[in-house]
Amino acid sequence: MTVVEENQAGDRGPVADAPGATQRAHSHGGPGVPDASRAARRTSFDVADFPLPSGREEDWRFSPTERLGALFAAGADSGEAVLEVSAPEGVEHRSGATAELGAGTAFLPGDRVAAAAWGATRTAHLVRIRPEAELDEPVLLTLRADGGTSSGHLVVEAGAHSRATVVLDHVGTGQHRGGVEVRVGDGAQLTFVTLQEWQAGSVHVGQHDVVVGRDATVKHFAVSLGGDVVRLSTNVRYAAAGGDAQLLGLYFSDAGQHLEHRLFVDHEPVSCKSYVEYKGALQGETARAVWIGDVLIRAAAEGTETYELNRNLVLTDGARADSVPNLEIETGEIVGAGHASATGRFDDEQLFYLQARGIAEAEARRLVVRGFFADVIQRIGVPALQERLLATIETELQTTMPAAAGTTTRDAATAEEN
Repeated sequence: MTVVEENQAGDRGPVADAPGATQRAHSHGGPGVPDASRAARRTSFDVADFPLPSGREEDWRFSPTERLGALFAAGADSGEAVLEVSAPEGVEHRSGATAELGAGTAFLPGDRVAAAAWGATRTAHLVRIRPEAELDEPVLLTLRADGGTSSGHLVVEAGAHSRATVVLDHVGTGQHRGGVEVRVGDGAQLTFVTLQEWQAGSVHVGQHDVVVGRDATVKHFAVSLGGDVVRLSTNVRYAAAGGDAQLLGLYFSDAGQHLEHRLFVDHEPVSCKSYVEYKGALQGETARAVWIGDVLIRAAAEGTETYELNRNLVLTDGARADSVPNLEIETGEIVGAGHASATGRFDDEQLFYLQARGIAEAEARRLVVRGFFADVIQRIGVPALQERLLATIETELQTTMPAAAGTTTRDAATAEEN
């Protein structure tokens, strides 16, 4: 991939050894670095504490607020989203009011939509993996919306020293606002995969809060392929020392789609790790992708090791990707911290190499994109899901109408369904 924009700060080595490193608090990042510390950002369960966004606020300036109107409103929903659960032995599922399930202990709404979703949720769900359980099969959750505006809240609890994979798939159509809180017990290993596979015309704004226990490991995968607008905020905190969080994601934005991923990793306990890697591709007029990666290393978080990476592959003219990595560091006593982002087009040398071996240009382009995404997909660890995602990406790459029309195979498939 030919890099046309690069924002690099730090590396995996000790920050204290870097040129100009100091022991005082500092931050760095690309254009659009917020003036206020992430530690000072507002959180509240009361929607009244968040003014209606104008689109000029730092948290909303990349988002198409005019397309999110119904999700900002407090009060009852006009539709409903149903959660279907398929789980192996060792998993408990209960539903009820948020208070009945003890929801909110690991979740703090960070914007108006998240607070409105919390207030409007009629039925919340708890999926609990018992302590020391080792699940050989994934827990499959399907959230299905059928028009209208819907709200929901999901709690996923991995008991101490358990090992499990949970897959949450969003399907159907409508405008959905949802909260997810993931509690990872001490010594647990949890892989959590969220898929945004909405039909055309759908809008989804979600917030995921993850709390990592002592010596626990969590992998959070976010895959956004469907819907007209998707804005997903993922926040990670550590309950004790030794936590390890990996935030991985991929997205493919077509003409008219807006796919936005915002991440915040809050390091406060000592000796914790975080690694962030998101990859996206864009094709078609007005295709848009936004990635915001914030990492805060507090003064007490000695021994922290963190790195965040975002790569975007622009396949056609008219597509736009915004990538803003930010590091805020309050101590120099860390193992390492860094970030990088790049947005570019196909590497002509890669294409020439493949074509020189008899591969047609169109097929060569598909191979490059498949390879671009394959590394992230293979880390999910669920073979059937990995094959499905690769097939979906392959479909995205095969246009059935002239490029000037801005129509992709997903648009054609949706038209056939209707």
